[in-house]
Amino acid sequence: MRTYHPRVFPQLEQWQKRKHNELVSDVKVETASARPALLNAWLARLGPFIGLILVIAVFAVLTESPARYLSPFNLRIVLAQTVIVALGAIGMTMIIVSGGIDLSVGSVIALSSVVTALMLRGGYPPAIAVLAGVLAGGLLGLVNGLVITGLRVVPFIATLGMLGVARGSAKWLAGQQTVNVPPTWVNELAVTFPTPSWLLLAPGVWVALLMSILTAVILRNTVFGRRVFALGSNESAALACGIPVRRLKLWIYSLAGLYFELAGVMQMSRLRQGDPTVAVGAELDIIAAVVIGGGSLSGGEGSILGSMIGALIMAFLRNGCQQMGWPNYIQEIIIGAIIVIAVAIDRFRHSRTFT
Repeated sequence: MRTYHPRVFPQLEQWQKRKHNELVSDVKVETASARPALLNAWLARLGPFIGLILVIAVFAVLTESPARYLSPFNLRIVLAQTVIVALGAIGMTMIIVSGGIDLSVGSVIALSSVVTALMLRGGYPPAIAVLAGVLAGGLLGLVNGLVITGLRVVPFIATLGMLGVARGSAKWLAGQQTVNVPPTWVNELAVTFPTPSWLLLAPGVWVALLMSILTAVILRNTVFGRRVFALGSNESAALACGIPVRRLKLWIYSLAGLYFELAGVMQMSRLRQGDPTVAVGAELDIIAAVVIGGGSLSGGEGSILGSMIGALIMAFLRNGCQQMGWPNYIQEIIIGAIIVIAVAIDRFRHSRTFT
């Protein structure tokens, strides 16, 4: 057994106490520094849900008939109106998580509605018409990816150019007029009350729900999904780790284009005609849905669930404004302000994380 000199033991005891106090102090510092990160994580997860509850509560109080605003009838209407933004937000989530942006969504939706309508009017089977409309979006997304990776044009400029190209192509194909379509099952995808009563909700709502679950699983549980997050977090590091960044961007923009065109099919179903002038400014709602849902414009953050909640917030917001009788420009002002606030909150969270 080791023994200590009587004079040495008090010094040793003091040294042990000092080391213990230093260790406790370090633990307190680490705990204090971890609190902001934990708070940011909970804010990112619960923020969209809190925002949705607040929007519903505010309009339930402001409207003349809260029972009508919260009724199952109105809920069906809101969910049917959410389909287009929700499908677009799925594709936009992948792009924003990867650190990119796509401003051509509205024009791509219009082009898809025209292509699908022209195929239906030409007598092609509805399934072929829908497939043609969706593949057209994938092609436009591929072109965006090629311009971004091949010509090294920043996504903002590349997709801004595609916004004009897609809109002009839609007007050219439609002859600068709407394209009427014969009655088919495609026209029933976005109806508020479906013909088979057992569906309860519009077929488009179930399609959006299915695609959101599938995409969420892909982003969270596959190599492709992990690479998308890695690309958005740090592109240089992703490239150094052996991730084929250029090919990955092509896949991301192409897949997103498929979702945008599927939203265009739903747009045609709602109007029951192909209109080259529709969805002007739709990119505002779609980007807002992703940002409100916790997606970061800096890349590396975002979730499909958050984007779906963001799309619901936009739908309940517009529905509430309509029930209040507010003009359309009021809605646009509110949505623009929400985007600014959401981005400011995202910047604030990042600043607290790195300080």
